[in-house]
Amino acid sequence: MTERELILKIRKIDKLLAEKRERDELSRYNTGDKIHFKQLDFHKCKKRIRWVFGGNRTGKTECGAVEVVWMARGIHPYRENRKNTEGWVVSLSRDVQREVAQRKILKYLSEEWIEDIVMNSGRADCPETGVIDCITVRNVFGGLSRIWFKSCEMGRAKFQGASLDYVWFDEEPPEEIYDECRMRILDRRGDIWGTMTPLLGLTWVHDRIYADTQDPEVWHETMSWADNPFLDERELKVMEQALTPQQRRSRQYGEFASGNGLVYPEFDEQVNVVEPFEIPPQWQSMISIDPGFVNPLSAHWYAVDGDGNVYVTAEHFAAGKDCAWHCERIKEISRRQDWKTDSAGRYAALIDSAALQRTLSGTKSVAQLFSEQGIAANPKVDKSVWSGIQRVRQYLGPPDGRHKLYVFSTCREMIREFRVYRFGQGEEPIKKDDHAMDELRYFLASRPPAAVQPVPEKTDVQRDMERLMRRRGRR
Repeated sequence: MTERELILKIRKIDKLLAEKRERDELSRYNTGDKIHFKQLDFHKCKKRIRWVFGGNRTGKTECGAVEVVWMARGIHPYRENRKNTEGWVVSLSRDVQREVAQRKILKYLSEEWIEDIVMNSGRADCPETGVIDCITVRNVFGGLSRIWFKSCEMGRAKFQGASLDYVWFDEEPPEEIYDECRMRILDRRGDIWGTMTPLLGLTWVHDRIYADTQDPEVWHETMSWADNPFLDERELKVMEQALTPQQRRSRQYGEFASGNGLVYPEFDEQVNVVEPFEIPPQWQSMISIDPGFVNPLSAHWYAVDGDGNVYVTAEHFAAGKDCAWHCERIKEISRRQDWKTDSAGRYAALIDSAALQRTLSGTKSVAQLFSEQGIAANPKVDKSVWSGIQRVRQYLGPPDGRHKLYVFSTCREMIREFRVYRFGQGEEPIKKDDHAMDELRYFLASRPPAAVQPVPEKTDVQRDMERLMRRRGRR
């Protein structure tokens, strides 16, 4: 081989390698100058059940597709890899499968890794145009992994009998199919993850995944347009102009936007939830307590600034403990905040008037027990539910449009209750997930209504102009 032939051969090889690198989308995933940090948070999470609630174009679907490819190939950078994995990709329909989940997986799955493709419809040599049944993938450990595609329109019976390493839900499935898939991963200690835009309102996913903080196996995060570094400003402006304010909550911010049945649909986590900061001592106001021993006891610390804005700065929320334990915990949190005391060294608190009742095991009331242990509990609270709700709404969204209530992000139980606190069949809220909501009402009912900015009086010139415009049939 001459020197010229050798140079040409090397150039050809370099070109082929460059083309291969160009096709290898997986190697470029979150490795360039721009990093999608919430995608990485998802992949790094060790919980067995993970959900991403994201708006359109936030990068959530890439999370699911890349996770599938990593699992099938046995090259997951953050989890224990397995040989010969079996997994399901579940879409709402076969059409959605073809256009979304299937297309994303083929984007990150290089052709040389594919052993076989079985089609439901279409041709295996052009899988992106048809509906795939199964992709057999070469695992780096030497075996073969299979990615099966399912659609919810198949019905629950088609989701029985298998033993799986993982399931990916692309958008929200029916609850019975989700439960069936959870059974499929039990014996292999497998994983479930879901990626969805919450367009259907307060569904079972909202209640069991988003709002429930009790399951230690469950993790979730929310993605908005701001989290995706690959969206440019012009694209963002076009998308914003195409959406109504209500649509933006779900399609831009990934929030469960439906206010159907919610007591406080005005509560907006983008506005009303803030990161903790040091509260000036003069802002400190009072603790508010909804007592409970079998049921949870909820206590929150409230501060008020010079403009009347209310801040919920800390939380104590626990069940199954006695009065002494709760008091010690409340005092501990108060000391940590350097919270003010009265002349007797006690912490002032509002408490449900039910605390005037004696405990089952003693002659003293709950309020007395609290007072003796350093919590000056005042049971004279306004327990009117309807007027209390109206007062809370005034602070969440007053007529002048200025929010007056802010909750520290560390107060997770109060935020959770805001998400799920609903009306029943009548005008009364359901007596469930309401402990923090009750003591929030007690505190805000003790304060004046949220101030409304006065409307400036119109001048004579303005009044004359308005009359002239009305005569012309204009407003």
